[in-house]
Amino acid sequence: MQWVELSIFCALFLLVTVLGFVASRWRAAATLDHLDEWGLGGRKFGSWITWFLIGGDLYTAYTFVAVPALLFGAGAMGFFAMPYTIIAYPLVFLPLLRLWSVSRARGYVTPADFVRGRYGSPTMALLVAVTGIVATMPYIALQLVGLEAVLRTMGFNESGFLGHLPLLIAFVILALYTYQSGLRAPALIAFVKDVLIYLVILVAVVYLPAKLGGWGEIFGAAREKFAATPSPNDGILLNGNNQLQYATLALGSALALFLYPHAATGALASRGRDVLKRNMSALPAYSVLLGLLALLGFMAIAAGTEPLLNNATGRPDGNTIVPNLFDDMFPSWFAGIAFAAIGIGALVPAAIMSIAAANLWTRNIYKEYLRRGATPRQEARQAKAASLVVKFGAVLFIVGIDPQYAIDLQLIGGVIILQTLPAVAIALYTRWLHRWGLIAGWLVGMGWGLYLLYTIPNPAAGKEHFGGSALALGKLNLFGWEPFAGSPVQIYVGIVALVANLVVAALVTLLARRLRVFPGLDTTKLADYHVDEHDENLRPVGSG
Repeated sequence: MQWVELSIFCALFLLVTVLGFVASRWRAAATLDHLDEWGLGGRKFGSWITWFLIGGDLYTAYTFVAVPALLFGAGAMGFFAMPYTIIAYPLVFLPLLRLWSVSRARGYVTPADFVRGRYGSPTMALLVAVTGIVATMPYIALQLVGLEAVLRTMGFNESGFLGHLPLLIAFVILALYTYQSGLRAPALIAFVKDVLIYLVILVAVVYLPAKLGGWGEIFGAAREKFAATPSPNDGILLNGNNQLQYATLALGSALALFLYPHAATGALASRGRDVLKRNMSALPAYSVLLGLLALLGFMAIAAGTEPLLNNATGRPDGNTIVPNLFDDMFPSWFAGIAFAAIGIGALVPAAIMSIAAANLWTRNIYKEYLRRGATPRQEARQAKAASLVVKFGAVLFIVGIDPQYAIDLQLIGGVIILQTLPAVAIALYTRWLHRWGLIAGWLVGMGWGLYLLYTIPNPAAGKEHFGGSALALGKLNLFGWEPFAGSPVQIYVGIVALVANLVVAALVTLLARRLRVFPGLDTTKLADYHVDEHDENLRPVGSG
């Protein structure tokens, strides 16, 4: 047991716990028994709070742990995270402003609320809500992977219940202060989280290269490692087989990023369009941090760091490579700070994700189908209870299933959430796509995407299915037609499924229009997309 590291970790964890409970009185209204207050922080976060909140929401413990681990294990493919975060912000700049405006005018709390109002279809709203919840669950579970990697490095490496007990205690505390404070808790804690992460990364990228002999030695060690492996797809440079996978994975991830309900929750909590404009301009600063963070994978190779073994499978657990690197190369006190940064980096997004999933359940399932006359107080209480269920469901998932499989499910999450792009993002600009077309496209895209993921093996892990998101073009089979038979070139499954979704949606829309089928009721107005961001007294419908 690493007592110095554990003591510093616990001290910083106690600090954010206090902040989490104090947050209930931070800029609070008369009551938090309203979704606008509990689930969206009163919709009044300014530029600084929004910047830390969205940054803390999107740059998670999984990013801190998994991106360097991917570089450690596969090389250049891990750098896909750089272009995807760079192109994401220009892609979502205008759609996010439109979503904020119409949500502000209509009192929408979730993207599914917008779909419900745009098409007058509770069925479509239900599909979007269920998709968001299902895609978010593995994302929450993956935050636990990062936190558990830190706990294992500090000595909690026993198998069974005792090994998971610290993780369970941490999430009980998280559940309590999130239940009490809502979105204000992760918003306040995000300040501490980002300061710690910036501190740790900046120290690491200065200290470690100097100790390891410079960047030339680091990249040289990485090149030698990948040259000695039998895999043709790893290395410090891409090759002809994985360049298309790299590009489509970056594009698909960028398109999916702000479709996740927790990303929309962070944006809808801001108080104005100008706040979002400034944030979309400033958030790419996190990409600089991400680039430096990714290089920790190559530093681990040069340092000779090895991951811990997974007690359940006996295989190396790549998620522990960064914690082990800090444990090997830094004094115990600084390693404790680094572990706290990763741990707190897990709590902030996990809290936001659970709140977003709870909002979807409450507004688009509970109120729509179970209790139409629910009062704002009943909605808030239902959301609080749902957030507890989501958190502990993720904990049980990690306790009961090999964490490596949870990482595989992250790939499924990206494919799943991409299927809401036509109904949410495209619908912000046009209603040409018919609701029947959108539903049919969702069904085809979801079904085919999951089928393709099922067919991908992972020989290294001994798995026959769900072995990744890289599909060889030679395996594409369209009703017996194999357009790329034998090709080893790989592509991201999410893009393939999204293309199928859009094609089917367009064809069914043309058929529905030819049959003159009523497209659905649109309750939005042109003015809803241009809310006056300077009117600070403007309150959304139903907010009191």
